[in-house]
Amino acid sequence: MKKLSYLKPIFNFILVGLLITTLSRLFLFFLFKERVEQTENFWYIFPIGLRMDLILLCYLSFLPALLITFLPNKWLKFTNKFLVIYSFLFLFLILFVELASPDFVKQYDTRPNKIFLDYLIYPKEVVGMLLKSYQTSIIVTFLILGIVLYFAFKKGKKFFYTTNADYKFKLIVFPLVAFLLFFGARSSLTSKRPINASNAVFSTDQLTNTLGLNSFYTVAFAAYSIKNEGNTKMYGKMDEAEAIARVKKYMIAGPNDFTDAEIPFLHVRQPDSVMKKPYNLVIFLQESLGAEYVGILGGKPLTPEFDKLSKEGTLFTNLYCTGTRSVRGIEAVVTGFLPSPSESVVRLGNSQQGFFTLADALKQKGYDTSFIYGGMANFDNMASFFNGNGFQDIVDQTDFESDGNKYAFKGTWGYSDEDLVTKANQYFKSKGDKPFFSLMFSTSNHEPFEYPAGRIKPYDKKPATVNNAMKYADFSIGKFFELAKKEAYFKNTIFIVIADHNTRTYGKNLVPINKFHIPAFIMGPRVPKNAVYDRLASQIDIPPTLLAYLGIPFETPMVGRNLAKLDPKVQGRAIMQFNDINAFRVENQVVIMQPNLKPLQFEVKNDTTLIPVKLNEELAKDALAHVITAGNLYKESKYKLRR
Repeated sequence: MKKLSYLKPIFNFILVGLLITTLSRLFLFFLFKERVEQTENFWYIFPIGLRMDLILLCYLSFLPALLITFLPNKWLKFTNKFLVIYSFLFLFLILFVELASPDFVKQYDTRPNKIFLDYLIYPKEVVGMLLKSYQTSIIVTFLILGIVLYFAFKKGKKFFYTTNADYKFKLIVFPLVAFLLFFGARSSLTSKRPINASNAVFSTDQLTNTLGLNSFYTVAFAAYSIKNEGNTKMYGKMDEAEAIARVKKYMIAGPNDFTDAEIPFLHVRQPDSVMKKPYNLVIFLQESLGAEYVGILGGKPLTPEFDKLSKEGTLFTNLYCTGTRSVRGIEAVVTGFLPSPSESVVRLGNSQQGFFTLADALKQKGYDTSFIYGGMANFDNMASFFNGNGFQDIVDQTDFESDGNKYAFKGTWGYSDEDLVTKANQYFKSKGDKPFFSLMFSTSNHEPFEYPAGRIKPYDKKPATVNNAMKYADFSIGKFFELAKKEAYFKNTIFIVIADHNTRTYGKNLVPINKFHIPAFIMGPRVPKNAVYDRLASQIDIPPTLLAYLGIPFETPMVGRNLAKLDPKVQGRAIMQFNDINAFRVENQVVIMQPNLKPLQFEVKNDTTLIPVKLNEELAKDALAHVITAGNLYKESKYKLRR
């Protein structure tokens, strides 16, 4: 063991870090004990917390491990000086944000996040507010920090000193050290997905979930997310009032319908008729099901079930997704939010709580709300976003594994679509007469295209192909409705089957518009049967259309249109974000905006041919207004309901 004494600084750094975060978590637990104990299995916050703390501390230990191993012994004085400064700096920051956490949690019901960083932008106002409202906390915090720093510099330096060791021995041991730190930082050797805040989600209480995190991680994650929030001014500048006015032109709402000046797009949507018993709503979101794979839309003959079922409701033949990632599709279908160069709001820090979703709106109307997924809900931060924005129940792979039932197939991305629909049907049956809303999300039509054998007649000879996976996904759609039609909930439910986006999006044009074409059909009571909606529409038009079928009025901030009642004189519109390029299409005219360049306009022919035309300045301003508005709504937290 003496030979390994040179690694003492790393061991001590991790131990001290764990001591700080664990004591802080215990303090927060007892501070909010009455609230936390109402959560089933609330004690999960401690093993989850240990895992998240180790992830953070192992990441921070990589650099010291490299220096200790590879710097020669003659540099020992420099190495020790660096180790002391590095260790003190990060442990001080960890301690500081943990000390700041209790008051922040009291105020915002979550650990420090982007709001914590936003305070740093306005030091004058914030310092004044803190001195008035949190004087005692500030005194205690600085007192503790002062005492810790005094003893750290007085007696703690040697705690992070390394010692001379045989250079060859250090090189031999390094692979083991690197592996242990890598394992600690990844917290898994099998998962392909990086750890994020969703890994701490185990309950429907956002506060309890965040206690399983540590505040340094949540602040660091918020800082990291800033770079993904995009710069909506990359396409140009526009006054906020003008941008709002231009977006409102495209909404089907009169000036007297808007209900709150502080939430610019909040307005009331009335149903066609008010129902005594509101309908349930089920969204079956299909991974990567582009129109090119759907027979009834002129694509490959891979979707006989979709084609047949679409005739029992309304088929959308000219619908376009807003982006190329699942989180962008979720953003459009669940929130109705405008696409922008920013990351999807599912992944952004400022939208993890209090952001409008269908689940939030329906929960306020007494609905049970859920997300059902065969994979791990922490992927792409989905669980965290859903948990903070109205989804009461998150059912994912862990629930499949723990319920004792036998399922058909578990692949790389989780349980198959066939298993998903079986689980969902059982879940919906359990709701009885309680109105419910659920988002189901498929996984099977995703590389590596795994599915159980014997379910379909393969389209391709090789089993694991996108075409065969699409065909299996379609088989599962058929199975879901076969099961649902036997149950009492079916006759009182509005269903939609819709894609999140297409498969690999590519093309010779600035924006490959044909690759944004997706299928959808709506089925249920009062939905026209054997009907086709063939006008140009966007994914963001889907959520307001769905709400209109439910039979109760809603107040929402969504800018999309109710396609079921759209005046034939109103021009169709679609908005598409392709990396950092935005396409704003009205009928066959599309304005394409690129960063720091003048917008271009094209005439669209058959989705694959774009013919350059003279720029319509007004249309270009409308395009810019939608992107500017998306950025403003997000940054100013104005895409929400009144509380």
